Amino acid sequence: MKRLIPLLCLALILPGKIIAQQNKIWTLEECINYAFEQNISVRKNNLNNQRFELYAGQAKAQQLPSANGSVNQNFSWSKNTTADNSGFSGNNNTSYSVSSQITVFNASRLTNLIKQAELDLEGGNYTLETTKEAISLNILNAYLQILYAEEQVKNSEKQIESTESQVNLAAERLAMQVISQADFAQVKSQLASEKLTLANSQSQLAIAKVNLMQLMELPVTEDFNIAHPVMPESLNQHRIPDVKSVYETALSIKPQVKNANINKEIAALDEKIARAGFYPLLSASAGLSTGYSFLGSLDQNDPYFDQLNKGIRPTAGLSLSIPIYQRKQIRTSLDVARIGYEDAVLSETDTKNQLRKNIEQACQDVVSAQTEYEASQESYNATLESSRLSDEKFTQGLINSVDYLVSKTNLIVAESGLLQSKFNLIFSYKILDFYAGIPLSI
Repeated sequence: MKRLIPLLCLALILPGKIIAQQNKIWTLEECINYAFEQNISVRKNNLNNQRFELYAGQAKAQQLPSANGSVNQNFSWSKNTTADNSGFSGNNNTSYSVSSQITVFNASRLTNLIKQAELDLEGGNYTLETTKEAISLNILNAYLQILYAEEQVKNSEKQIESTESQVNLAAERLAMQVISQADFAQVKSQLASEKLTLANSQSQLAIAKVNLMQLMELPVTEDFNIAHPVMPESLNQHRIPDVKSVYETALSIKPQVKNANINKEIAALDEKIARAGFYPLLSASAGLSTGYSFLGSLDQNDPYFDQLNKGIRPTAGLSLSIPIYQRKQIRTSLDVARIGYEDAVLSETDTKNQLRKNIEQACQDVVSAQTEYEASQESYNATLESSRLSDEKFTQGLINSVDYLVSKTNLIVAESGLLQSKFNLIFSYKILDFYAGIPLSI
């Protein structure tokens, strides 16, 4: 019974968890947070940061004195050469010592190594944030692709529903010989075409869901569903983005810029650390030793602890190492460090330039997306009115199937264009908000 009860509890709990996971409606924030927990790059960055923490602690510990202890035990034998005592005699020697050493002067090399280790840790955190931002943007794009695909499916279903009613009407007219067989076939062909469009839309929706689940490192399941945010009726916010303002904000908050600056500081410290090799190294040391020696028999030796007490020998000293000729090792290290610093400066400039270009593109995308959305909306409204009139005329038999299908096709194209411009506008706004430091949300 003791073994059976836990098994019964698991049997009751696990199905509930599986059902809850299957019925879960994922919001954008939940998708992003789940991806942060599961993404391999994020987890590797976390491990790197743990290493940097250990290295920083080790660098600080280098300023402390070292301490070492040793115990030596030696046995020796010698052959007796006297006439009345032949054979071997043995000696037993034991020694104990402790020593300590500390660096007194090394041209701030240890201090700079500590600063460098701390900067490595800080840079690792910014690298992690940069990785998370890239993941967030990918998740946002995939999330919007699902919403876009779902609306495509809904629009296709509405078009099919409308066309099916027209097919039924055309069938009645054909039976009354009001229209020809060719007209009926054209309307029926339109329905088949729209069903194919629906199938393609459903396929695109399935692919979009798989893409998002894979970005989240979530096993693919057919029960995956996302939340549907309520979109405002007027999506166009009529923004006039200022590149300079957005760029200045991004420079102060974006982790890739901060990381590039830290890499430049680390490279500058490399130069200082290499330059320290030209200066002398002064170290201080101290020690304490004692020992015990056993020579042949107890009568010939002082007691053990008496020998240890009498044999205590403290030592202290200074050691000065002066570099004279290092076969160009120090000079080469210094020159390489200078090149590394120049490379870090160029990398920082390139990072800032790339950020500026991205923001310039994002600002232009917002302006273009707003214009495109307004034009698409106007085109859709006009096409919708025209299509409504065509439906009425076709129902009344005032136009033939060719004119009706042209109007129907124009509506489908206009509806698709409006849907695409709608989500393009949403995405362009979110990208601009991203550079302005506004958290991603829908």
